[in-house]
Amino acid sequence: MSAESIQAMLRTIEEECHFTGGITGRFTLRQEVFDAMATVRREEFVPDELKPYAYDNNPLPIGNGQTISQPFIVALMTDLLEPEPDDIILEIGTGSGYQAAVISQLVKRVYSLEIIPELARQAAKRLHLLGYDTVEVIASDGSFGLPEHAPYDGIIVTAAVPRIPKPLVEQLTPFGKMVIPVGHPHLPQELLLVEKFNNKITSRNILSVAFVPFTGKAEA
Repeated sequence: MSAESIQAMLRTIEEECHFTGGITGRFTLRQEVFDAMATVRREEFVPDELKPYAYDNNPLPIGNGQTISQPFIVALMTDLLEPEPDDIILEIGTGSGYQAAVISQLVKRVYSLEIIPELARQAAKRLHLLGYDTVEVIASDGSFGLPEHAPYDGIIVTAAVPRIPKPLVEQLTPFGKMVIPVGHPHLPQELLLVEKFNNKITSRNILSVAFVPFTGKAEA
């Protein structure tokens, strides 16, 4: 894809930030997030027939009933985590690996869980071939998190859950953040920012969203 396509995507993200800023509280995003979005080649994470649309601000199907989120949402969720270079991040829902690749540009390590084994294999291979060696993809039900590497400075969930899984909150550091869409399919969903302050948990609605449903124990 051309540099013009990438720059057009970045301009669209900036425009979306201005348009939604009164709701999200973010009229722009950190420059590091824009740099990460510019660095990761989105066309590598979508099916061949959809590569011409890779930098459009739309979600795209990736197979197995899953999607890759639109660039604005990927950038916004990344920015909400406020990632730092020494952070350890847990992602629930690897998909094609795009969100993990973006976050990996900003942190020390990303563990990414994917419940669909085929997607997990494909994403792990893709990320390895593209050189994203700080991302580890694990085929697992994300409802339970990944306690063996906890606690995490940030957790990002890329599918809508009916309620916040308690194990994920427990696996945050004392000052960790989680970005998670909450709601049911075909009903209103809200992107939440969950923050932990020692033992106090707060959550804030950021934006109305539409994500594919979470698959796993948390859906029950």
